[in-house]
Amino acid sequence: MIKLIKPYIFFDEVSAELEAIFDSGILTKGPYSKLFPKKVEAYTGAKYAFNATSATTALTMALKVLEVGPGDEVVVSDFSFPASVNVIEDVGATPVFADVSLETYNMTLDELASKITERTKAVIFVDALGNPSGLDRIAGLCRDKGIVLIEDAACAIGSAVGGRKVGSIADITCFSLHPRKLLTCGEGGIIATDNDAYAEILSYKLNHGADASGDFVSYGYNYRLPEIPALMGCSQIDKIDDIVKERRAQASEYARLLEPLGFTAQKAAENAYHNMQSIVFTVPEGIDRDDLCRYLAGREIESTIGTYCLSECAYYRAKYDSVQPNASYLQHHTITLPCYTDVPVGEVCAAIADYMASR
Repeated sequence: MIKLIKPYIFFDEVSAELEAIFDSGILTKGPYSKLFPKKVEAYTGAKYAFNATSATTALTMALKVLEVGPGDEVVVSDFSFPASVNVIEDVGATPVFADVSLETYNMTLDELASKITERTKAVIFVDALGNPSGLDRIAGLCRDKGIVLIEDAACAIGSAVGGRKVGSIADITCFSLHPRKLLTCGEGGIIATDNDAYAEILSYKLNHGADASGDFVSYGYNYRLPEIPALMGCSQIDKIDDIVKERRAQASEYARLLEPLGFTAQKAAENAYHNMQSIVFTVPEGIDRDDLCRYLAGREIESTIGTYCLSECAYYRAKYDSVQPNASYLQHHTITLPCYTDVPVGEVCAAIADYMASR
């Protein structure tokens, strides 16, 4: 079986440290839990980074820091995993779905401008599948409008815009450490910000409301990352740039073999450096993406959709009736292909060529 993804961490890399953790009996709030966010700060250039239990809880905390709630609107990229909008619904605010580019899969500047109202409290820009294209322009518009920009960078560790790493551009950036990500802790998340006031709130809200002295100065949450996942993060972060280079090379090889068959690769802006967290293509017109996925499964090759049109999910479609056409098209016409060290790109593309020849 050619799997969709394999993690970039191996037991031998952390076995000695794991033994030391068990010997110490310190399974949370230990040295690795403290070191990991510092390594994220150093890598991304963010002034502050905080551990979280997932990108979802990171996004939730971002909204809570901003006191987003009933009566507020949050504009959100419409092509993403449902967590991007679920957090808005959870705090009682109203999601406003912004359609995306058919080339980059990201929220566009014009689309955002058309969706901003006097009730807009924040914008959640999603780096679709790790692609940060347009983030700088969106950040500029948000600054001009006095609106806080939250970046759902769940997929985007290692990506950059204009030479600046993701994590140092938006007002608040949220990363995922899920197994499909380049940097995985099994589960987990990171919140990064340069804002002193946001950082102060996060420092106690993520720790049951306790400040550095141990006094409970507010209510809060247990969104800490335990020692073993933090160790996993520490062991991988120094490899990210090498992983990204490898995946970008694989993406180029996929494009070389598949574009002559009519497949269209996700595009990145000239000043954007895409980490290729997922390698995704729009299938040719007339090709049934789901049928292609089933065919590849029969050839023991894993694949999946690009991601979801949030406004087309049953709950949001019924409640808001605001399906965005480009995001809907991408949900039904994009395919994610295997990408990891030593993935046999030629074999995957040969299977796709066989499928195309049989149509």
